[in-house]
Amino acid sequence: MSWMGKLRAGRVQALGLLLAFGFVPMAWAQASSPSASAESATPQGNVFDRWMRFYQQDWSGTAPASPAAPRRGLPQPLDSPPFPSPDWSYGGSPTIGEADTNTYPLQTAINNASSRTKVYGWVEPTLNGSTSAHRNYPETNDIYSNRLELGQVVVYVERLPDEVQQKHVDFGYHLTAFFGTDYRSTTNKGYLSSQLLDHDRQYGFDPVLEYVDIYFPHVAQGMNLRVGRFISIPGIEAQLTPNNYMFSHSLLYAVDPFTDTGVLATIQMSNTLTVQAGVSASHDVAPWTADAKPSFMGCVSKTTESNNDNVYLCANGINDGTYAFNNIQMYDGTWYHRFSKTWHMATESYGMYQRNVPSVHGMLTPEKGTNGANCHLRLQTCLAPEWAAVNYINHEFSVHDYISLRSDFLNDKKGQRTGYAGRYSEATISYNHWFGSTVQLRPEIRFDHAWDRLSYDNGTRRNQFTAATDVVYHF
Repeated sequence: MSWMGKLRAGRVQALGLLLAFGFVPMAWAQASSPSASAESATPQGNVFDRWMRFYQQDWSGTAPASPAAPRRGLPQPLDSPPFPSPDWSYGGSPTIGEADTNTYPLQTAINNASSRTKVYGWVEPTLNGSTSAHRNYPETNDIYSNRLELGQVVVYVERLPDEVQQKHVDFGYHLTAFFGTDYRSTTNKGYLSSQLLDHDRQYGFDPVLEYVDIYFPHVAQGMNLRVGRFISIPGIEAQLTPNNYMFSHSLLYAVDPFTDTGVLATIQMSNTLTVQAGVSASHDVAPWTADAKPSFMGCVSKTTESNNDNVYLCANGINDGTYAFNNIQMYDGTWYHRFSKTWHMATESYGMYQRNVPSVHGMLTPEKGTNGANCHLRLQTCLAPEWAAVNYINHEFSVHDYISLRSDFLNDKKGQRTGYAGRYSEATISYNHWFGSTVQLRPEIRFDHAWDRLSYDNGTRRNQFTAATDVVYHF
């Protein structure tokens, strides 16, 4: 059988295994989708029966519809599904003015989705075929070549604050249990990090997100205060796989910060302007580690009145920039543009650096889990900068289908992020299909190129071609 045939066969086997073990997906749709409502006012049967019924109705398209959810501000610019979010995204807060309209099979089966605390998640098997024999890195998340793997098993326990109303203070919270190969892209020093830093395990567990949200309705048009560990705020892509346009990640994402622990205020100044400010313990380190240092986070999100454009600018993790575990000084800009109802674009670029990074030619040893820099031979330390840009072009065919084209460039000038100094580029095309609103299939083909030296497959290749897919089962 050809490797493409193996890819198809492996995908079918993974689908059958997950269904056989009873992984039942979640209704990820917004209120505009037929599957986004609870089954009925009076649940019938036992929990398992109700769970199966939700799944059957979602796949057959017979789930009852619900009225439009309340919302303040501009209308949603995108359909979700098929896209990961209906809004131009910003990090560190629920979208202020938007109600929590998602319903989930397991939560519906338990109590007919009658509580504001919800339990949900997903299971994501992945499969890739690659021209590299050992590792696809810096391609992420399918780091290991030619494998059928379990990328993510995630369980959320979440209560979103009511940020549509403007009468009273409200609160929410979020806890995450995360297991799979993708823990390598979420590990934060001080949070069970020895799995990766000391043992380099293929699979691991990470409590990726633990935070409390407090909503203050009378600050401007609403303020959310988030306290805890959360996803690093800038950017198009995120660690949790349903939040992304594609299965694999851009080179830009692969080397930037992942999670922060701190306090962040998000203030909606008007329907078109949101500002953010906060303090973290620096990137990817817990406050109780020796690498922690107070770091500033600040962003501005501006949307046009037409809702066709959004610009999101961030200074992220800013301190003196002296070398420590992932102490990257990051300046990031994202631009979303909607050409029409079915076409839109997302573009991001950043510049990052650290000062006094140990030289790979010197006597100083970098921290475990970090790379040194290719400094001048006479230097023991040096400035290690990098910059990157990525563009997505996305076209919606229906509420179940879209296609996405990504082009990406990274200049890792001193090799401190990837381990090999030089320029990288990649191009990926991905087709994304929803079964109902509960299962995602995301096949893609991708070509990577290192312009300056052998950098792929443990430094043995300049070029890398991959064909890959994941299947995301929401429950």
